[in-house]
Amino acid sequence: MQIGPYTLKNKLILAPMAGVTDRPFRQLCRSLGAGMAVSEMVSSNSLLWGSDKTRRRANHEGEPGPKSVQIMGTDPDMMARAAKYNADNGAQLIDINMGCPAKKVCNVLAGSALLKNEVLVGQILASVVKAVDVPITLKIRTGWDQQSRNASSIGKIAQESGIQALAIHGRTRADQYTGEAEYDTIADVKSRIEIPVIANGDINTPEKAKYVLDYTGVDAIMIGRAAQGRPWIFREIDHYLTTGEKCPDPGSKEIRDILLKHLQNLYEFYGEHTGVRVARKHISWYSKGQPHGAAFRKIINDIDNFESQLLVVQHFFERLIAKEEMAA
Repeated sequence: MQIGPYTLKNKLILAPMAGVTDRPFRQLCRSLGAGMAVSEMVSSNSLLWGSDKTRRRANHEGEPGPKSVQIMGTDPDMMARAAKYNADNGAQLIDINMGCPAKKVCNVLAGSALLKNEVLVGQILASVVKAVDVPITLKIRTGWDQQSRNASSIGKIAQESGIQALAIHGRTRADQYTGEAEYDTIADVKSRIEIPVIANGDINTPEKAKYVLDYTGVDAIMIGRAAQGRPWIFREIDHYLTTGEKCPDPGSKEIRDILLKHLQNLYEFYGEHTGVRVARKHISWYSKGQPHGAAFRKIINDIDNFESQLLVVQHFFERLIAKEEMAA
């Protein structure tokens, strides 16, 4: 998979997810097989550039390249300035968000709302491409609703504007995250443009990953929600695509070790107060489906210091490890 001058080690990319793909999670997914990871969305509003929250979202210290920062906005000039700001501060790729379906984003006509205005899409893309020397990528949905799937038209605009890779989520904005992702539109876009196309949506197993790659002919796949609490999915998919065989699921001991390392990175990145609170959702995802997981999550959500949080996590997984060893 090639994006501009960058050759990714495989066809697997961690999707940008607000409140999830911070630096600790991106580093973790890269270490477990993702070929690239895209940052959380950063607003193009220049008033936000100086905030701690925005600086954290664009913080790529210690990450392997290429370092990709996603920006969102509706004004071509402001988007260009945001791209330049991030490129000047170490971003090696700039990704433009035209796929977010959240109401608070679409209500200001950003994210996937832009798909309604193809002229403005072209203006934004051309302005950003002109402003920086780093490659620009674009993430979209298949359209605004079932009656207006215009991803192929947007894809052509993107290619003509100088965009160097296009990621498509297989749902419309109106679909939100309901129903099932469809891949016919993505396959159609791939057949009509020359730039790399990345498929996204409901790719949650190695078998599904291979199916989507084969069915659509895309250059890579992007994984989002399926990596929450299961960052080793990239390792599993990469192994399956390379060998045709499934690798064993991680045992409780390995999951514990991955989680504990993740938690330590969260505490260091955010500080104790915020780190403990951000960690809660990740701990919840890691424990999903485990025996007594609901009771464990209730305890975790009441803890407000990292020592106690780590201790409870360790005790929970020690019981799971002991149970596995007894069954072996």
